[in-house]
Amino acid sequence: MPRTLTISRVRVRAGREAEYLAALRELAALHERRGRRLWIFRRADRAGEFLECSESADGQSHRAVAVPSEDERRLEARLRAAAEYEDGAWDLWEEVRSD
Repeated sequence: MPRTLTISRVRVRAGREAEYLAALRELAALHERRGRRLWIFRRADRAGEFLECSESADGQSHRAVAVPSEDERRLEARLRAAAEYEDGAWDLWEEVRSD
Protein backbone atom coordinates (compact mmCIF):
# COMPACT_ATOMS: atom_id res chain seq x y z
CA MET A 1 0.00 0.00 0.00
CA PRO A 2 1.32 3.48 -0.82
CA ARG A 3 1.98 6.17 1.74
CA THR A 4 -0.94 8.55 2.04
CA LEU A 5 -1.02 12.30 2.61
CA THR A 6 -3.55 15.03 3.23
CA ILE A 7 -2.73 18.69 2.73
CA SER A 8 -5.20 20.83 4.62
CA ARG A 9 -5.57 24.59 4.28
CA VAL A 10 -6.46 25.95 7.69
CA ARG A 11 -7.63 29.39 8.79
CA VAL A 12 -7.12 29.96 12.51
CA ARG A 13 -9.65 32.20 14.21
CA ALA A 14 -8.36 35.53 15.54
CA GLY A 15 -6.75 35.19 18.97
CA ARG A 16 -6.70 31.35 18.84
CA GLU A 17 -3.29 30.69 17.23
CA ALA A 18 -1.49 29.66 20.46
CA GLU A 19 -4.31 27.24 21.29
CA TYR A 20 -4.30 25.81 17.76
CA LEU A 21 -0.53 25.30 17.70
CA ALA A 22 -0.50 23.71 21.18
CA ALA A 23 -3.17 21.19 20.17
CA LEU A 24 -1.36 20.49 16.91
CA ARG A 25 1.92 19.79 18.74
CA GLU A 26 0.16 17.32 21.03
CA LEU A 27 -1.52 15.64 18.07
CA ALA A 28 1.79 15.42 16.19
CA ALA A 29 3.38 13.66 19.18
CA LEU A 30 0.50 11.16 19.32
CA HIS A 31 0.77 10.53 15.59
CA GLU A 32 4.51 10.01 15.77
CA ARG A 33 4.03 7.26 18.37
CA ARG A 34 1.58 5.61 15.96
CA GLY A 35 3.90 5.81 12.96
CA ARG A 36 2.27 8.84 11.36
CA ARG A 37 3.70 12.29 10.60
CA LEU A 38 2.17 15.73 10.92
CA TRP A 39 3.84 18.92 9.66
CA ILE A 40 2.61 22.50 9.90
CA PHE A 41 3.49 25.41 7.63
CA ARG A 42 2.53 29.05 8.20
CA ARG A 43 1.70 31.33 5.28
CA ALA A 44 4.39 34.00 5.36
CA ASP A 45 2.28 36.91 4.11
CA ARG A 46 -1.09 36.24 5.77
CA ALA A 47 -1.66 35.90 9.50
CA GLY A 48 -3.69 32.93 10.67
CA GLU A 49 -3.27 30.79 7.55
CA PHE A 50 -1.58 27.40 7.76
CA LEU A 51 -1.08 24.15 5.88
CA GLU A 52 -1.30 20.88 7.79
CA CYS A 53 0.39 17.95 6.08
CA SER A 54 -0.58 14.59 7.56
CA GLU A 55 1.16 11.42 6.38
CA SER A 56 0.56 7.76 7.12
CA ALA A 57 2.03 4.49 5.89
CA ASP A 58 -1.22 3.66 4.06
CA GLY A 59 -4.75 4.90 3.51
CA GLN A 60 -6.37 2.82 6.25
CA SER A 61 -4.17 4.23 9.01
CA HIS A 62 -4.45 7.88 7.95
CA ARG A 63 -5.82 10.53 10.29
CA ALA A 64 -8.72 11.24 7.91
CA VAL A 65 -9.86 7.59 7.80
CA ALA A 66 -8.74 5.59 10.84
CA VAL A 67 -10.90 5.37 13.94
CA PRO A 68 -9.30 7.89 16.31
CA SER A 69 -8.39 7.19 19.91
CA GLU A 70 -10.09 9.23 22.62
CA ASP A 71 -6.97 11.44 22.89
CA GLU A 72 -7.03 12.07 19.13
CA ARG A 73 -10.76 12.90 19.18
CA ARG A 74 -10.19 15.40 21.98
CA LEU A 75 -7.30 17.09 20.15
CA GLU A 76 -9.14 17.18 16.81
CA ALA A 77 -12.07 18.88 18.59
CA ARG A 78 -9.68 21.48 20.03
CA LEU A 79 -8.28 22.14 16.55
CA ARG A 80 -11.73 22.60 15.05
CA ALA A 81 -12.72 24.96 17.87
CA ALA A 82 -9.74 27.17 17.03
CA ALA A 83 -9.66 26.88 13.23
CA GLU A 84 -11.64 26.27 10.06
CA TYR A 85 -10.60 23.72 7.45
CA GLU A 86 -11.20 24.57 3.78
CA ASP A 87 -13.10 22.28 1.42
CA GLY A 88 -10.95 19.38 0.26
CA ALA A 89 -8.87 19.44 3.45
CA TRP A 90 -9.30 15.70 3.91
CA ASP A 91 -8.75 14.55 0.34
CA LEU A 92 -6.34 11.60 0.43
CA TRP A 93 -3.28 11.69 -1.82
CA GLU A 94 -1.37 8.47 -2.49
CA GLU A 95 2.35 8.30 -3.14
CA VAL A 96 3.42 7.48 -6.70
CA ARG A 97 6.83 5.88 -6.84
CA SER A 98 9.11 6.56 -9.78
CA ASP A 99 10.71 3.09 -9.79
